[in-house]
Order: sequence, then structure tokens, then C-alpha cells
Amino acid sequence: MNYTDLRDWLAVVERMGQLRTLRGAHWNLEIGSITDLLHHAQPSPAVVFDDIQDYPSGRRVLVNALHSRERLALAMGLPADLPDLDFVAHLRKKLSSITPIPPKRTASGPVLENVLTGKAIDIFQFPAPKWHEQDGGRYIGTGCIAVTQDPDDGWVNLGTYRVMVHDRDAVGLYISPGKHGRIHRDKYFSRGLPLKVAISLGQEPLLFLGSCMELPYGMSEYDYVGGWRGEPVEVVEGEFSGLPIPAHAEIVLEGECHPDIRMDEGPFGEFTGYYASSVRAEPVVKIKAIYHRHDPIILGYPPSKPPNESSFVLSYYRSAMIWDELEKAGVPDIRGVWAHGAGAVRMFTVVSIRQRYPGHSRQAGLIATTSHAGAYLGRFTVVVDDDIDITNLHDVIWALSTRCDPETGMEVIRRCWSGPLDPIIPKGKKGFNSRAIMDACRPFEWMADFPLTVSVSDEIKKQTLKKWGEQIF
Repeated sequence: MNYTDLRDWLAVVERMGQLRTLRGAHWNLEIGSITDLLHHAQPSPAVVFDDIQDYPSGRRVLVNALHSRERLALAMGLPADLPDLDFVAHLRKKLSSITPIPPKRTASGPVLENVLTGKAIDIFQFPAPKWHEQDGGRYIGTGCIAVTQDPDDGWVNLGTYRVMVHDRDAVGLYISPGKHGRIHRDKYFSRGLPLKVAISLGQEPLLFLGSCMELPYGMSEYDYVGGWRGEPVEVVEGEFSGLPIPAHAEIVLEGECHPDIRMDEGPFGEFTGYYASSVRAEPVVKIKAIYHRHDPIILGYPPSKPPNESSFVLSYYRSAMIWDELEKAGVPDIRGVWAHGAGAVRMFTVVSIRQRYPGHSRQAGLIATTSHAGAYLGRFTVVVDDDIDITNLHDVIWALSTRCDPETGMEVIRRCWSGPLDPIIPKGKKGFNSRAIMDACRPFEWMADFPLTVSVSDEIKKQTLKKWGEQIF
């Protein structure tokens, strides 16, 4: 990797010509509105907001950081000049070849340039945006990392959860049921104990991507990202919590959640494109210390109606993870997996196979739907033959329309893992949902007799382009 922190990475992005600086924007909706415009334009640059209204120069917010193949490849250490599924294949090989490396503890790091405790704690000194008009407040944590530790075996988890500003020394930390940070918190709360937590609000992009990954329970994202980088992530010990904090983070909030202290949290426009969860009383992090670099940068990664930055990034990652899990489960001849951004990445997944035996397509659909990477908040899984371009929704819908008989080609499984953010589940019934597996492959038992596709062979295309291409195009 040719960077060690967020600032190194931004310097490379600037040399690539993909970084812009905007001055004078307002934290109240204006930054959010500009970010939404960037999310719905492709290509679009990474943008640093500086001289934000009501704040001194140097208190910055970065948005749209990973919303280009070149920037995402730079963050991951992968080649950028590949078709989508080839990029997914490279990413899958990378993910499956990682040997975890534990973090390296150091006595100091840039994050300790400023240490605020006691009356010096004031979260309002940082320009937390109000991202969307209907949001219930300002969210300082969208591209953040929450560091927690299991009380039983001590493993450290990094998770990306939303962080709402409540007061100068209090923030909300919303964690969906079933997430590893939520499991940690529930363990502490069940014993009447507070959960100690450290929240990084800006950090190098690979560490952030690691916190978004569905890793196996018990594996620390620090270890995983260290293996990805080929060298350990440097951490310092939090003075209050004892938790390992990224030594090169921009801002870290250190505090604790008490089981009996709650405040109203939300609403917040989420990755599904809806305000699907109402205002609820959620646990509060009482801040005991703030660590930050000089002129710190908040990483903004707000969700919105897809497609957006999150759906762009996670399409590659979740596709690679599901593909890997299918192969590890023994499903042969997987030709590709694509988690469509139009389905908020989690809700519409397409698997391409080369059929080898009866039931192959249903097996692929069932395992993709219930795999660790595909289990949370899924909706539709479509399985197609390998002549379909699964990244092209026109091709996928054509396969569904012509090869899937609703009577025999669909399965519904019930009581699957959902959550409060699921927009189609009514209030009071959230937590479970159903899934549809749609077999849009040619029927295996009469595949050889299935009507031929109207197409031009690759050889004829090649000859035609050679003879007529310059005149046509």
C-alpha cells in the first residue's frame, strides 16, 4: 500500500486529479445537498469542505471519497482497469488469501496531537453536518469506526454505525440488532455494566472498508486489515477505555454507554433510501476524552437513495464475499456474483452459474441468500445462466422475464434476518423478513431443447466490425 493514513491517500488522489476543495459551504443541509449531487453523478470527484460556515479554517469534512473505480482500487491496492466482474474476481482472490496480522501497539501517534478531557470536551467544535432535510439532528458519524471489545474473550470489533450529536459531551450510537458491536453491547448491558467504546470519525480508507465488512464472529477487523496491508495497523491505547485506537486517525471520541441512559435517536435517511425507522430511545455514549490531529478531517459517508457512494463501493465488496462463500460451500461453476446498487446492495443479488446437475441453480440461490455476507436485510436473489451479463439490469430482467416461470421458478423463505431499517416491514413487526429466490436459468431437464437466443456470434461480430466498424461508429 502506498499510503499510511487518510492524508497520504488524499495526496495521491489529488495527483490523480480526482480531489476538489470547496470553501464556505454550510454544515446545515448544504454539505449534504452537494454530497447527494456527487453521489448521483458518475464519475464524480472526492470533495473536501473547508472554511465551513461557523467553523475555523482547517476543520474539514471529506465526502464521496471512494466513489470512483480508481479511488476504490487505490484504497484496496487492486488494479483499476478491469471490467466489473473481473474486479470482483480480483477482490475475491485478495480476500480469500489474507492471513490476519494483529495490530501493533505504539506509545504515540498523530491522533494524540490534541487530547481533550473534562470541561474541554465539546463535540460542537467539529462541523458535524445535518445531511438530509428530515434528519432528526446532526450526524458526525457516518464514515466512522466504533471500536468495542467482547467481555468474555476480549476480541476487538470495528463496526460502522451511525453517530448522532446530542450534547457537547454526548452522542447517540445506533447499532442494528445482530451486528457484532450490538452483541458486545448486549453482553455488557445484560450484566448491568457499561460498554466502553472508541469512535474514530476519520481514518485511512482501507481500515474504514474493513469496518464495513461482514467478517466471521470473533475475527478482529484490525487483524484482517493488517493482513490485507501486509503489515500491522498501528494503534494506541485509549487512556479511559484501554481500547486500541487507530494511531493515525483524525478524530476519536472515547466514552461509555450505560444501560440506563438513553435519548431519542433519529430519524436518519438510511441506505435503503427511506426513513424506515422512527425516533427511538437509544443508548448514549458519554464522552470521556476526545483525541484529534491538527486540522482534523471528518469522513462523511452518508447514505441516500441508491445509487450512491455506499452502493457503488459495497457492490464490489459484497459480490466478492458472497461469491467466495458460495465456493467455500462447495457450489461449483460460479461464473460471477453481482449485488446491484439499485437494490441498495443488500436487496437484489444476481448469481451466474454454468449448470452442472439438477438443483444446481436452487442450491446457488439458497446459499447466496443465507450466506453470512448476504443474510442481513436481503430480499431477492436471482440465479441466471452464464450467458447473462449480471451487471446489466436489462439482461437480468430479460432472463427473469423469459426463463423464470413464477409457478415453478420461485421459492420464498420466511423469518429471515431483517432489522429496523427494512422499509417494507411495518412498525411492531420489524426484525424478520422473507426472501424470494428466483431461478432464471434454462430448465436443467430440457436445457438442450430450450429456444435458441437471437444473437450474432462473436466471430461474425469481429468480421463485421473489422469491415464496417469505422464507417458505423
